[in-house]
Amino acid sequence: MYGNAAARRTALIDAGKFLLVAGIAVWLLSVGVPGLGYHWQWYRVPRFLFSAQGGVWTAGPLLHGLLVTLEISALSLLCTLALGLTTALFRLSASFTARALARSYLELIRNTPLLIQIFFVYFVLSPVLDIGAFASAVLALSLFEGAYAAEILRAGIVSLHRGQWEAAHSLGLNVVDAYRYVILPQAVRRVLPPLTGQAISLVKDSALVSTIAIYDLTMQGQAIVAETFLAFEIWFTVAAIYLVLTLGLSLAVRAMERKMSGTPLVRIGGLA
Repeated sequence: MYGNAAARRTALIDAGKFLLVAGIAVWLLSVGVPGLGYHWQWYRVPRFLFSAQGGVWTAGPLLHGLLVTLEISALSLLCTLALGLTTALFRLSASFTARALARSYLELIRNTPLLIQIFFVYFVLSPVLDIGAFASAVLALSLFEGAYAAEILRAGIVSLHRGQWEAAHSLGLNVVDAYRYVILPQAVRRVLPPLTGQAISLVKDSALVSTIAIYDLTMQGQAIVAETFLAFEIWFTVAAIYLVLTLGLSLAVRAMERKMSGTPLVRIGGLA
């Protein structure tokens, strides 16, 4: 009973602090915005999201850009996980060649800017590989984010106690099956939060693909601003869309994490 009352009191205090900070932020905006001398035209924004023609609702340029962003992000995320897992396994391999390849890839990618990598893939690799701007964007994002995902996954794998490997081998599992049934399921549970952060970074980093003429959400925003000069309204709307995307991803992974934490770590032949 006392614990519940203390929890409610703490929640009320936290809510009060949040409302206080939000009130201060709104007050500062209300004081500072008139000094900009900017004529706000929010009523013009909805038509860039959707419009009705002949009773039929159609998506506006911002929603079309959002679909491109979602497609690039989803494909890049799948490639990132595959590349990250492969690189992590190479780093843990007994083969010197595999470790050297993985290390070279990690050092090269993590020590150069993403924008330069996008330009390199688009202007240098795409003519060689005969791929377009969309595939170049997916490849560049996957290479960049995969390097960070690899270290996250490797950290999750090496954090497991050696006894897990010994238990897997005692059950007669080979290395591949040990990874598949014992090691990776536990490692993924441990690294799910940082992997979520990396996925959110991927969604935000995807805005840079607009530099190679891909009409994603950011590029559509730039085009609208250049046409209408609604700089603040459009960029605030674009930022809000990105915020909804990343918050939705965070909530989905949090629900997944809660569901996974309610099950035993391993369900193999009595191994717990």
